[in-house]
Amino acid sequence: MAKSFFQGKTALITGSGRGIGRAIALHFAGLGTNIIINYFRNREPAEETAREAESLGVKAGVIKANVGDMDDLTRLVAGVEQAFEGLDFLISNAGSGYNRPILEQRPKGWNWTMDINARAYLFLAQKCVPLMEKKGGGSIVAISSPGSFRVLPEYAVVGASKAALEALTRYLAVELASRNINANAVSPGIVATDALQHFNTMQDEDLLAEIAAQTPAGRIVTPGDVAGIVAFLCSPEAEMIRGQTIVADGGFTLPASGLKRPAD
Repeated sequence: MAKSFFQGKTALITGSGRGIGRAIALHFAGLGTNIIINYFRNREPAEETAREAESLGVKAGVIKANVGDMDDLTRLVAGVEQAFEGLDFLISNAGSGYNRPILEQRPKGWNWTMDINARAYLFLAQKCVPLMEKKGGGSIVAISSPGSFRVLPEYAVVGASKAALEALTRYLAVELASRNINANAVSPGIVATDALQHFNTMQDEDLLAEIAAQTPAGRIVTPGDVAGIVAFLCSPEAEMIRGQTIVADGGFTLPASGLKRPAD
């Protein structure tokens, strides 16, 4: 993957102040790509990410926007156009959801989750297409989850939203191909980030160690692993990968037995 291809280009990464989004933003910055960091609630981590990116010699913008809100989406894209005029890479990373048993789900949780994880992806991509056409094309990569095809605890609504995201990726790949815009998704396994605190079953360090032990690769996926795959999917080497969801979980979802807790 030629680093020169990324130099001077521009990437928008939603939800990029922390976790996977931050790793993606800094990976692109390390390749010489200017970045737009999007956040919703916590500005300080977003600004820290921007400062670190700029220390790598690129330009970095910070834009607050709730991607689940259509007006904010419009403002986000307008900010990108004002700062950089065009766009080469759109990374739809921002995600949220109500993690509850399916019988405890409510319409508010469904709407919130679908708006941020699926609706935002569709309409952000739609709004970014004209900016990509200014640059002669580009790449779109969405961050999904194995919950789109595996049943995870209290994950029904998030899983459904990620399944919708993967379906949208296939449609975007086909319908935008004539505009020289590619679309794919990355589905990481359990990634060691602060987001794990939202899953009670994932706070147990012994359980995380057991997950690593049951992963054929021998460890849990890191944000850096995800960032590298995202960048590859934006590179010329991935030109013939279209509308695919790349599972990056170290092989964890391959065995049929599933996760087992350590014996007491």
